[in-house]
Amino acid sequence: MRGFVRANDKYAILRAPCFTGVFVSGVGQNMFLQYQNKAAREDILGKSLQSHLVCEDGSGASSNRLIRGENAEVLRHLLCDSSVRGRVDLVYIDPPFSTNTVFRMGKERANTVSSSRSDSPAYADLLRGTSFLEFLRERLILIRELMCKTASIYLHIDYKVGHYVKILMDEVFGAHNFRNDITRIKCNPKNFRRRSFGSVKDLILFYTNSARYTWNEPRAALREEDLCRLFKKVDKDGRRYTTVPLHAPGETRDGSTGEAWRGIKPPKGRHWRSDPKVLEELDRCGLVEWSANGVPRKKIFADEANGKRLQDIWEFKDPQYPSYPTEKNIDLLKLIVSTSSNEGDLVLDCFCGSGTTLLAAEQLGRNWIGVDQSEQAIAVARKRLAAEQATVFRAKADYDFLRLAPSDA
Repeated sequence: MRGFVRANDKYAILRAPCFTGVFVSGVGQNMFLQYQNKAAREDILGKSLQSHLVCEDGSGASSNRLIRGENAEVLRHLLCDSSVRGRVDLVYIDPPFSTNTVFRMGKERANTVSSSRSDSPAYADLLRGTSFLEFLRERLILIRELMCKTASIYLHIDYKVGHYVKILMDEVFGAHNFRNDITRIKCNPKNFRRRSFGSVKDLILFYTNSARYTWNEPRAALREEDLCRLFKKVDKDGRRYTTVPLHAPGETRDGSTGEAWRGIKPPKGRHWRSDPKVLEELDRCGLVEWSANGVPRKKIFADEANGKRLQDIWEFKDPQYPSYPTEKNIDLLKLIVSTSSNEGDLVLDCFCGSGTTLLAAEQLGRNWIGVDQSEQAIAVARKRLAAEQATVFRAKADYDFLRLAPSDA
């Protein structure tokens, strides 16, 4: 393999051709990015504060906070807050993608594709190579210290740098805590004249802080074509249904699920899913269908189905007319928030942009903290939060607005 150097049986280095000066190293199954000026974790956590937080609006005691300032410095302030450190239940971040782009906003549009040079800069995504990697790694290390043991983190990133970021996430959170690489369909197919396939996706890396984490099983509604495909049978009352086996893999050595029911033993290597007494009750209620060969199967009705399990390809297209250049679909954020947190939990987004994560958390009864350095992002987020509060008849937004100020200010 080109660029591969074997030092011994346990250690190897792979030169990363797209990022100058970046190497992938590994000991066993643990992989790390190596590059110059990579700070030690202790140095990142040990940096002293150069500022203080000023509450400009609110009571100063709200569970919800919108903070304007450089997010690494803000995260260090939050680490000093006992009500936040180790108490964040869910993190979603949509950091810069290392695109070498200045995102702009005009009075009539906030769309990057159709922006004009006369539009005002919203924020600059200019960090490249190792500077970008270390920028992101520093913040991930700080974020993990804020997360509780049952917390999850979803990191939204571009496919061009996602494979490098995946290794960073493995390093910070542990490869064993990786849960999913989610493909997000972001737009309609494109017809640009490029000698490559059209790009309609980005990705979301889903990690947890431990093996024990909050998980509320998400379900997608069944469409009419799903119902016809999955529930092909129709009973005398016109109800659609399908059937599933009454047995499951694995033999039961001792216990009723390995015994005969109606004179039938479960197939070799399998056991009844339920006690024969329960199977008898199912049959009495008409929920067992017997084949011509006398094989029993359980009936599952379409009108009782709880949707279908969500897979790792999601279609949540970006807003056509965004209020901020990188605004994401609020249904995407509501899915993440509802799946990986519960009511009253604390949600953090330290690249909050237009505030979509905060809105999703607010609507779903979670507490939240949002951070951004862009004055325009903060203005848009506050406007959206005010509109949200107005819909629930509150006189004033229920959050504190804070900003970073220099220590000598």
